[in-house]
Amino acid sequence: DYQPDVPAHQGIPLALALAGKAIGVRIEHRWVGTETIDDAARVLAGVHGVWCVPASPYRSMDGALRAIRHAREAKVPFLGTCGGFQHAVIEYARNVMRIADADHAETNAASPNVVIAALACKLYGDDGHVRLHAGSRIAALYGALDATEQYFCGYGIAPAFRAALDDSGFRITGTDDDGDPRVLELDDHPFFVATLFQPERAALRGVTPPIVTGFVRAALPPA
Repeated sequence: DYQPDVPAHQGIPLALALAGKAIGVRIEHRWVGTETIDDAARVLAGVHGVWCVPASPYRSMDGALRAIRHAREAKVPFLGTCGGFQHAVIEYARNVMRIADADHAETNAASPNVVIAALACKLYGDDGHVRLHAGSRIAALYGALDATEQYFCGYGIAPAFRAALDDSGFRITGTDDDGDPRVLELDDHPFFVATLFQPERAALRGVTPPIVTGFVRAALPPA
């Protein structure tokens, strides 16, 4: 759901280009409107990686969830940032944890199973410290256990749902200084990483985001 005035959307092509340059490959990307994703396997045929991006609510939550499910089940490398993080949690809750009515407070606050809730402190344009867990994929990509990243976000994992999600296999591998989840990873997948922060914003400053480089590398077709 491309929006030219959204800074994260401006940063995504730059981030992909920088990552491709770092690896030595040419990246071709296309924006896919969520309302067009009626059959994810068909719409995303031939795609080597799926990035679910910021600026939700999407035009079609169902379309976004279909794309995420396809990436998860077909083992297509997946990166979810900000809104992508939130919807990856909803998809996993519904289709793996069997919480059929798992939902987002922004679009359905009346749901009895809100798994994405409003943050106590909104993170609009803020830089935040992220603690990366030792042994995680993201710590290996950053080559460190600490990072500073930029947010533009008002929603995150509902506190009451956190333990169940972590125990389910969608592991929390990065937190803020208060211990709140900021990064999630699936271990039984070539690359399935979601961040509540927006690493693509670094590309607007000419900085190559390590997580985007990792995503692109994972998406490379076999030689």
